[in-house]
Amino acid sequence: MATVSSLFLASPVATAPTARARSTPSASPARPSLRLRRPSTLAAAAVQAEHQPAVAAAPKPPALPFRVGHGFDLHRLEPGLPLIIGGIDIPHDRGCDAHSDGDVLLHCVVDAILGALGLPDIGQIFPDSDPRWKGADSSVFMREAVKLMHEAGYELGNLDATLILQKPKISPFKETIRSNLCDLLGADPSVVNLKAKTHEKVDSLGENRSIAAHTVVLLMRK
Repeated sequence: MATVSSLFLASPVATAPTARARSTPSASPARPSLRLRRPSTLAAAAVQAEHQPAVAAAPKPPALPFRVGHGFDLHRLEPGLPLIIGGIDIPHDRGCDAHSDGDVLLHCVVDAILGALGLPDIGQIFPDSDPRWKGADSSVFMREAVKLMHEAGYELGNLDATLILQKPKISPFKETIRSNLCDLLGADPSVVNLKAKTHEKVDSLGENRSIAAHTVVLLMRK
């Protein structure tokens, strides 16, 4: 298995999104159009050395037959910002206030995978103090987490994610989000589950002032 430091040794990563392609909407004319976030193809070679200290001390995980990880993320919602969930631009009057694109679902999935592998969390590997991640497309972080998973000799067994937000309703967009999540994970849709719940108008989540997500992953030894 490669150590976590290999995350930055030969992995091209993008620093920010440069385009958004339209995702295929449902046949229903009333359904809002969605946009799929696409990262740029530019390599960030300067990442190689600067982030190694944050991950070099991580121990090599034992070759267990399976590993379980949990991820959690929460972002404040502010007017005038894009709301990106699972790589999809969701129509809403406010979006996540964050250093990167604020994709609460992808950040949560990344942390679940890293946690299952016993590695540092997303904030240590991609710190918000680094200007290179300002506005970065979170699919970059996802691809790195999946790369580490395969390098460690594991594949996704299954994933269960729960979004928590009062608005907007996620049901019209859920399958598009799940499809993009499957693409990023390289996983069959049968092993990726996505749920969404309100917070019954309680606290910042229920008052449409924030959005949160929980994810549990099972990784299986190849």
